[in-house]
Amino acid sequence: MHPNAERVAAALRDGGAVVEIREFTESTRTAADAAAALGVPVGAIVKSLVFAADGEPVLVLTSGDHQVDTSAVARVLGVAHVGRADADLVRDATGFAIGGVAPVGLVRPLRMLIDLHLATFDVLWAAAGTPNTVFSTTYEELARITGATPADVAGT
Repeated sequence: MHPNAERVAAALRDGGAVVEIREFTESTRTAADAAAALGVPVGAIVKSLVFAADGEPVLVLTSGDHQVDTSAVARVLGVAHVGRADADLVRDATGFAIGGVAPVGLVRPLRMLIDLHLATFDVLWAAAGTPNTVFSTTYEELARITGATPADVAGT
């Protein structure tokens, strides 16, 4: 297993989560790719997206069938501006490359939000540190092990 996926597995174990990491030969880089590989609705895929909130990185865990409303994120965080992070900020903040950003096993603590819509799915799948690895979890477990703040982050 890739060292990033090992780091994610260790973080999951440390958080008391059941570890089930799946590795695919094809890419699971996008929510649509992951959903197709797993045979699940795209909404059950957790997108781990890094944004810059007044210059500081924040990780937003959102449903694969949602687009993030940066104005809503700014209101929740109490900041003036939220914009997409570039690839360098993503890697520096998380230790992962875009397309494989996991919500756990980060290289440093980040402020996190978790999309309330994810709670409508019994099983969620999130990136496990590479563009072709994922792990399963539940909304409650993901919120607990990440310490993410529940929020409505979807655009209309």
